Amino acid sequence: MMHRRTFAAGLATAAVLLAAAPTLAQAQAYPSRPIRLIVPFAAGGTTDIVARIVGDKLGRELGQPVIIENRGGGGGMIGADALAKSAPDGYILGVATVSTLATIPATTLKMPYDAGKDFSMIINLVNVPNVMTINPKVPAQNMKEFIALLKKNPGKFSYASSGTGGISHLDGELFKVLTGTYMVHIPYKGSGPALTDTVAGQVEVEMDNLPSSLPFIKAGKLRALGMMSDKRVDTLPDVPTFAELGLKEANNMAWYGLVGPAGLPKDIVAKVNAAANATLKDADVKRHLAEGGSTPDGGTPEHFVQVAARELALRRDIVKKQNIKME
Repeated sequence: MMHRRTFAAGLATAAVLLAAAPTLAQAQAYPSRPIRLIVPFAAGGTTDIVARIVGDKLGRELGQPVIIENRGGGGGMIGADALAKSAPDGYILGVATVSTLATIPATTLKMPYDAGKDFSMIINLVNVPNVMTINPKVPAQNMKEFIALLKKNPGKFSYASSGTGGISHLDGELFKVLTGTYMVHIPYKGSGPALTDTVAGQVEVEMDNLPSSLPFIKAGKLRALGMMSDKRVDTLPDVPTFAELGLKEANNMAWYGLVGPAGLPKDIVAKVNAAANATLKDADVKRHLAEGGSTPDGGTPEHFVQVAARELALRRDIVKKQNIKME
């Protein structure tokens, strides 16, 4: 009798193992096809630039191509929502930003996703300085002159953002509060289109991430007034930080991380995290990021959770203290 029971138990155990075998094999084989990487902004902006610099090498580390998919709109909310609602199988990942995980949740009453629950945090890729630029046609050579110009002409000038509720929008509104000035907010579907119109003079001002604005600053097509960074950047040593300009409350850097939808298997998270950390140590990747003023971060998923949580608390505090009104 005992023999029969033991034999039956063995069969049951074998059945469980056989049932689990395809799942285990699938996890071990990941990835077995190309990976889509959702960039929640239009092509040409810093999110897109960082994704393309990292994506190529990340694909080689994982053994499958990483295909960039731009889904702009809503300050990054549309692309982030698409990722949140995708299957948690590791074949659709996304780039998370200060906008998608902090400023939009801090300023939007009806969110289509929960920033704290609907994503699997994988890794914070890079930290990036933000820069305030103006079209050279604006008659101001530095921040002091520009603030004076704004105070004399309230509402005459407009600033471009990557979208309502995004980091550039919130930074622009905070600048207005801190300086007692007024500019009209013009939202775009990403920093790329916003940058294009600022360079063309359709909009006079932009709060942007440094990598996408840097070529235009160096070419004299944009004038940099202040840098949101811990220190002056090597590529633009003459541009002061916002802290140096007496605007330390606005001296916040941006960051770009890698996330998946909630429920992403831990082994897939670990595999992508390891590949991303290796990518950030690659000499070519580091060089390309440094050229735009970006600093690799990396580390564990837990580190990225802390980065995002700290940013969300900061942005909520800014919205409350400065009484920022959405347009």
